[in-house]
Amino acid sequence: MTTPPALLIAGHGTRDEAGAEAFRDFVRELGRRHPELPVAGGFIELSPPPLTEAVGGLVEQGVRRFAAVPLMLVSAGHAKGDIPAALAREKERHPGISYAYGRPLGPHPSLLAVLERRLDEALGGAARTPADRADVTVLLVGRGSTDPDANAEVHKAARLLWEGRGYAGVETAFVSLAAPDVPSGLDRCAKLGARRIVVLPYFLFTGILPDRVRQQTEGWAAAHPDIEVRSADVIGPEEELLDLVMERYEEAVKGDLRMNCDSCVYRIALPGFEDKVGLPQQPHFHPDDDGHHHGHGHHHQGGHAHAH
Repeated sequence: MTTPPALLIAGHGTRDEAGAEAFRDFVRELGRRHPELPVAGGFIELSPPPLTEAVGGLVEQGVRRFAAVPLMLVSAGHAKGDIPAALAREKERHPGISYAYGRPLGPHPSLLAVLERRLDEALGGAARTPADRADVTVLLVGRGSTDPDANAEVHKAARLLWEGRGYAGVETAFVSLAAPDVPSGLDRCAKLGARRIVVLPYFLFTGILPDRVRQQTEGWAAAHPDIEVRSADVIGPEEELLDLVMERYEEAVKGDLRMNCDSCVYRIALPGFEDKVGLPQQPHFHPDDDGHHHGHGHHHQGGHAHAH
């Protein structure tokens, strides 16, 4: 019987230990649920273990084939360039291994269902029908990126969340690197006439950036006492997320990736980003990687690459 490819989970990394441990717990749970598969996970930056350590551990178990799934909601620089480049580097370090690369997670219908659940929880379970939601405006807050395609994916998620659910509107903001920021997003909601707002973080796990979203929301709410503002929780390690990772794994193993590259900044000369087209791959050097010889800043001077 042929051994199935191992599952490698690639995470972004965070300076928040609770967020990093949530990722590690998630990887362990996947391993418990799928004893037929070797399962490992590592980070591109900031948190241990680095991705190279996860790959090394699989190789030590005798793994020669694996499928890598980015535990990320959007196709930004890490998913498009850093992870493929890191995997190419691991192939050089471990001759004889092969890998398939899966696609990021969102916006998937099952994750939209979790987001809807988080909104219901924030509203105390009192807004489960379109009629109950008619005066609720949602502000979906993404991480934010210098990649316009990645930011557009957050807007796509917002539109899909709005469709058919009865909210007054679903607006979009970002907590870093892109406009509008959280206070500006809340200002927009207010200008559109919102009197009940739920701020919904578009993040998988807790961390510094989701905490910042909540802090900025509370600060804005204190300055606008005439508007009801609530904060929803992150997606978290829900059943839907566990199942979706396995769906992405199966896609990668079967070669059914369906990646949309029509607006990829590394393939198309978008206004203001023309210099990114065709940039070479550069692996993202993790500070805990024994082979780390370059600073984080040096990497970004070289830019990201897009592997297909």
